[in-house]
Amino acid sequence: MTMGEHRSGCPIATTLEIVGDKWTLVILRDLVNGKRRYSEFLSSPERITTNILADRLGKMEQAGLVERRLYQTRPRRFDYVLTRKGAGLHPLLVAMCEWANTHYPGTWVAPESFMDFKPAG
Repeated sequence: MTMGEHRSGCPIATTLEIVGDKWTLVILRDLVNGKRRYSEFLSSPERITTNILADRLGKMEQAGLVERRLYQTRPRRFDYVLTRKGAGLHPLLVAMCEWANTHYPGTWVAPESFMDFKPAG
């Protein structure tokens, strides 16, 4: 997306246009935690539906946050991996975890592997 394709020049509004729906950050969380396949995303406790998952993964790919890689040809199945751009959202996820842990006791504390995530490549 270019500047002309956004509602405003505000960086918060621009970011929310890409990741501000109910599911995108949850899928990013799952990717950071090592999930790569469609069935793995469906097993998350939030119980995303298949049509929403397909829509969000497509939008995330279009936005350059994930890359789809074929791992089986019949039937065609794909792995989803974070791009550098998608991995760049990790600090936002960490900040959200820390905020929720501070203000909403009982929320899960992110494992060290999540907090110290280093993208491949």
